[in-house]
Amino acid sequence: MSKPTLNLVADIGGTNIRLGLVNNDGTTGDIRTYQCGEYDSLADVLRVYLDRHECAGKTVNACLAIACPVETDQITMTNLPWTFSQSALKHELNINQLFLINDYTAIAHAVPLLNDTQKVQIGEGDALSGKPISICGPGTGLGVANLVPTIDGWCCLGGEGGHVDFAPIDTNEIKILTYLLESKQHRISYEQLLCGKGLEQIYQAFLSIGNHPENYLSAEQISAKAIEGSCPLCEKSLTQFCNTLGSFAGNLALTLGSFGGVYIAGGIVPRFVSFIQNSDFRQRFDAKGRLSDFINNIPTYVITEAQPGLIGASAYIRQQLSFMKGQI
Repeated sequence: MSKPTLNLVADIGGTNIRLGLVNNDGTTGDIRTYQCGEYDSLADVLRVYLDRHECAGKTVNACLAIACPVETDQITMTNLPWTFSQSALKHELNINQLFLINDYTAIAHAVPLLNDTQKVQIGEGDALSGKPISICGPGTGLGVANLVPTIDGWCCLGGEGGHVDFAPIDTNEIKILTYLLESKQHRISYEQLLCGKGLEQIYQAFLSIGNHPENYLSAEQISAKAIEGSCPLCEKSLTQFCNTLGSFAGNLALTLGSFGGVYIAGGIVPRFVSFIQNSDFRQRFDAKGRLSDFINNIPTYVITEAQPGLIGASAYIRQQLSFMKGQI
């Protein structure tokens, strides 16, 4: 008689870790949130959660989505003082199969499962089933991932696409690029405009370009003032942010042929969905010269689901375990 199985999933950020168990239908149950700062290690918080479920005599598998590189055995978290060995963690907690995936890999695997209440479409277009999908997400940085179909399910192609060279396409962007270069930055990537700090730099550039007095506003303040219409320069800055994001998202669609859709993730854009809908985001997405017809029908979405990480980790572990079972 086979032992009962628990499939644990985690979405690990710099502040919180959310844990859950994958149900038979693929949903996630018994979701608990823990404060990372209250624990000395990842193993400690995982043990607290597993002890709730009396794991003795059970087979435990785990998929952990984590915001840092996961290609080596030794893991050093970017925003936490936690370091650990994957193999040691697996042994210490008696985990049968352990999968560590990047947080954007988890978000990518969540995308095919999102319903209309978990995303908002920006502009026109129809997603084609079984076609590549691209994801980009302005947040602390600019995350990028691509999802392609295979005979064994979805495969996530990671990388550092947010760090490709910024390419200005209008006068405003040329002036912003000049401002950034004159600020002794020798190379400008899209991430330097399309993240929280990037919005602040766009605002600072417009202050300089318009010879306005020096003034510091955070990304949150800029977006808030833009949305309420209380500051024309903030509104101009957020509009520029949306427009540049449109061009970048269109570049992803061109590169991969993302006929399954291009999705905007991250913690910034979902705060101003109506604003981006009324910007030139979609026009800039489509504006690819003689290749415009190639991508005009590719839909673009903003992910509004607050926690796609657990959804994606659940999808990933189910796919991997199913694949491994089929190889036996």
